[in-house]
Amino acid sequence: MKHLKDIKHWEELKNQVVCCNCLEGLKLIPDNSLDSIVTDPPYGLSFMGKKWDYDVPSVKIWKECLRVLKPGGFLLAFAGARTQHRMACNIEDGGFEIRDMIAWVYGSGFPKSHNIGKAVDKLQGNEREEIGENPNKRPNSQENYSLDGKAKNFQINVQPLSKGTSPYEGWGTALKPALEPITVARKPFKGTVADNVLKYGTGGINIDGCRVGTETMPSVKIKQSYGNGSDNHFGGGKPRGKEVETKEQQGRFPANFIHDGSDEVVELFPETKSGAKKANQKDYNNNGDEFITNLGASVNEYKASSGSASRFFYCAKASKKDRNEGLEGFEEKNKKTDYGTFDKRSGAREESTPLPTKNNHPTVKPTKLMQYLVRLVTPKGGTVLDPFMGSGSTGKACKLEGFNFIGFEMDEDYCHIATARITEVKQQKLF
Repeated sequence: MKHLKDIKHWEELKNQVVCCNCLEGLKLIPDNSLDSIVTDPPYGLSFMGKKWDYDVPSVKIWKECLRVLKPGGFLLAFAGARTQHRMACNIEDGGFEIRDMIAWVYGSGFPKSHNIGKAVDKLQGNEREEIGENPNKRPNSQENYSLDGKAKNFQINVQPLSKGTSPYEGWGTALKPALEPITVARKPFKGTVADNVLKYGTGGINIDGCRVGTETMPSVKIKQSYGNGSDNHFGGGKPRGKEVETKEQQGRFPANFIHDGSDEVVELFPETKSGAKKANQKDYNNNGDEFITNLGASVNEYKASSGSASRFFYCAKASKKDRNEGLEGFEEKNKKTDYGTFDKRSGAREESTPLPTKNNHPTVKPTKLMQYLVRLVTPKGGTVLDPFMGSGSTGKACKLEGFNFIGFEMDEDYCHIATARITEVKQQKLF
């Protein structure tokens, strides 16, 4: 870890966690110097009362990020589902071109919904019938340890299930959190993508380097279809055009969807087959009307492939091992869980149960997810900026993937944690 006052030249920022406000750190970096930005910034939710999360990053910050990024360079920025619009608008107002949004979907989110029926009964003095033990009354297996390192079950503090008779029974105020959006933006450039890539090395995304799975995707024959006239063909007339064969690929094309591989998420995906339909195959729209699909395609274009959620990249939330790797000598501090406790008056979850951990940053992103993201948008040997480094997952990912990084973080405790986690990666690579 370094402090900004100790940096004499911007190149000294590389592969360092620098304790400073990112706006001050960005001033040291020349225009068009960095290859990508991958970051998990504040979501503007006042999460757990943290002062740094009072708002999403300002337009001024994103303008500075735009300035230091090479033309065509990509920005990947996590956001909260509730404040994604503010994040994306500020990024766009900072001069970036919004290209897409990646959804990171997981099954482990816990609903923090206000029980309206229970609150109404409390207000009106109505009796509620107990109907059994709350299924959430269980140890938290993710944090199943004590201050002395010995196994210990921390019981989640929840009340028994109950049922009332008011017309508002079963109503709440929030959905189960299961998604974090990642804004995909790019710095505008002049000319073609090919020209820009040749000049700066930026402008594209690493498709083959981020293909999903290891199965071989067979080469396929595709016949173009176009004409002019009628007979259910686009533009009419008979299908014409040359037949082309695609290249055999290893793994599936990366999608703008990432999931955690949990049973809860995987069960949402039916076992399906994907592939081109036969020529002039009949299909039906939502109204039951018949129409023709894939007009003029070869009847045996290619074999359909089967699969479910496995066709998407998946990564679970950060494990205890991932969070605390490299922090063996650190003091354990309380970290609040996602479960929370019930407010006795209203039945709402308001406070989280504190549990001991060495990495007490509340929003640690999994290293494997960050590896995938930095690899997706960073050219070989490139430098990644994370202006909100937190506990260092981006830096850790860059080390594992062979990229340089620059990390800015205001909180000195988090800077020490980030530095130790990244240093551990260096040791692993050496030995």
